[in-house]
Amino acid sequence: MFKKILIANRGEIACRVIKTARKMGIQTVAVYSDADRNALHVKMADEAVHIGPPPANQSYIVIDKIMEAIRQTGAEAVHPGYGFLSENRKFAEALEAAGVAFIGPPASAIEAMGDKITSKKLAQEAGVSTVPGYMGLIADADEAVKISGEIGYPVMIKASAGGGGKGMRIAWNEEEAREGFESSKNEAANSFGDDRIFIEKFVTQPRHIEIQVLADQHGNAVYLHERECSIQRRNQKVIEEAPSPFLDEATRKAMGEQAVALAKAVNYTSAGTVEFIVDGDRNFYFLEMNTRLQVEHPVTELITGVDLVEQMIRVADGQKLPFAQSDLTINGWAMESRLYAEDPYRGFLPSIGRLTRYSPPAEIAAGPLKAAGNWVNDSEDGDSPVAVRNDTGVYDGGEISMFYDPMIAKLCTWAPSRGEAIEAMRVALDEFEVEGIGHNLPFLSAVMDHPKFVSGDMTTAFIAEEYPDGFTGVTPDETELTRIAAAAAAMHRVAEIRRSRISGRLDNHERHVGENWVVFAGDHEVPVRIQADREGATVHAAGRDLRVESDWRPGQSLARLTVDGAGLVMKVDKIAAGYRLRTRGADLKVHVRRPRAAELSKLMPVKEAADTSKLLLCPMPGLVVKINVAVGDEVQEGQALATVEAMKMENILRAEKKGKVKAVNAEAGESLKVDDVIMEFE
Repeated sequence: MFKKILIANRGEIACRVIKTARKMGIQTVAVYSDADRNALHVKMADEAVHIGPPPANQSYIVIDKIMEAIRQTGAEAVHPGYGFLSENRKFAEALEAAGVAFIGPPASAIEAMGDKITSKKLAQEAGVSTVPGYMGLIADADEAVKISGEIGYPVMIKASAGGGGKGMRIAWNEEEAREGFESSKNEAANSFGDDRIFIEKFVTQPRHIEIQVLADQHGNAVYLHERECSIQRRNQKVIEEAPSPFLDEATRKAMGEQAVALAKAVNYTSAGTVEFIVDGDRNFYFLEMNTRLQVEHPVTELITGVDLVEQMIRVADGQKLPFAQSDLTINGWAMESRLYAEDPYRGFLPSIGRLTRYSPPAEIAAGPLKAAGNWVNDSEDGDSPVAVRNDTGVYDGGEISMFYDPMIAKLCTWAPSRGEAIEAMRVALDEFEVEGIGHNLPFLSAVMDHPKFVSGDMTTAFIAEEYPDGFTGVTPDETELTRIAAAAAAMHRVAEIRRSRISGRLDNHERHVGENWVVFAGDHEVPVRIQADREGATVHAAGRDLRVESDWRPGQSLARLTVDGAGLVMKVDKIAAGYRLRTRGADLKVHVRRPRAAELSKLMPVKEAADTSKLLLCPMPGLVVKINVAVGDEVQEGQALATVEAMKMENILRAEKKGKVKAVNAEAGESLKVDDVIMEFE
């Protein structure tokens, strides 16, 4: 077995590989750019080598710099993680030439299947059902428009060397095909150093279901069942689960066997994923093969008990797979929520900055992975009926950089059934504390409670259909608002009692804490009466007596309560006369006042928001790539005004209404902050 491996990656996946290597007694080498000097993967590794400036094309994807780090440290093998050089044939060949093991497939398989155009041709030759499309190289935007028209709209424009949602656009008409081609080409060149583009038919109402395969160097190959990845935004997965709630056993077997046959056809070894689009009748079409470890691999590990990173390392060492297909059963259900540094209230635009608070829920080992002795995270002991796992590459006080993918963590839960796994995820999301940046925790919580998701009846259009105007938060129903109001009143009483006991008061001037209060939970007004005892309090609210029990104390940022017999977890921030409470995707300002103070508060004037309707504001920190208009231009609703790049994604800013450009305050190449004025309108 290897004594030392280098991880040619960063962030959570580098940390993930380090954990398994540590368990196997293998030393690890991290590489880092200037921006990652204090990153978690650098702290975790046994050694670390600096490889250059922050941009990935000057550090993480420069093969010569990785090879030099290998020479400096004497690493015997390299794990590429995902993204960056993980599917780069030249990198695999360079390692082979240097006598260094690549913990991944052979270069020939990467070339055959890592390129989407080539892989589709090979799949067609092998008799695999594929989505109609144009597999040749496309010269320019005019040709892209012509081909799109021949295929028939809508079409999917994709980077041949792409992955992770980069270099992908859906076009519904000629204008979108032209813009999509140019943006996809630019993103592909910046992210992968390869700007080749192809176009295929976009299958409406599809499910995205993928098969995990694993193959050794001795001709053995298996599939580890499927992952449902239909909850996507901008073609990037947000929530994954295993198994799929849609597949039956016959379809699962057919997809698995087809995936293995395809892997064998190209002499594939290591872990890989074959992705399919599945329609409402369970017809499935090959999309692509990812010749690497997937971001969402933990859910497969949680239902099979197989540590995929360990098996990749053992396969690279020449070992045989320790199991056959018949050994790989599905045990329980697993969920994964991707926590991104994206502000859901600003159209999910990237957010950067310092994590002033980062406190994930406690990890709990349970399920198949623990039974197999392969739990890779530092987890609590115990016989819990559910598991909680958090794969992350950040820490409290760390920095989220604009140079890399916005993922903060992958929060996973496992339970015996899908319903239990969803409930475990709801609680874990409520317990996850992230402050200092915009993030998508509220949105993830909202999805977990959405009836369509709970029923398993979703497609890749779920987010676009269910949140057509973007995410504006969650408004709890009246019953839940009453529970929150009761909890806030009980918490407020605890804080008032604490204040009444402050030393230094005058004799005969004790502060008395009353029973009657009025709680404003958002726009919901609830008069309450509190009767306390040693175990908690009974809160009379909305004609109900609600029992509230909690060990929360003022100053704690997380409150775990039981209200009316059901659990309630809330993030707590103190504000004037109350609290900002966040739970299940809701973000509420809750005020607790004396009845007279509540009357008077209704007379207070409301501050009006500033009028920014005549300004185009930069929605995120980023680099201006292009300004499409000039002073004096008439613009129409939906017209492209500017393009801003952040976290490797190009964002086209469009006119919200018809108007005339009065001033342009930014130019291409300029770095902007959030809400910087790009242009003004008359």
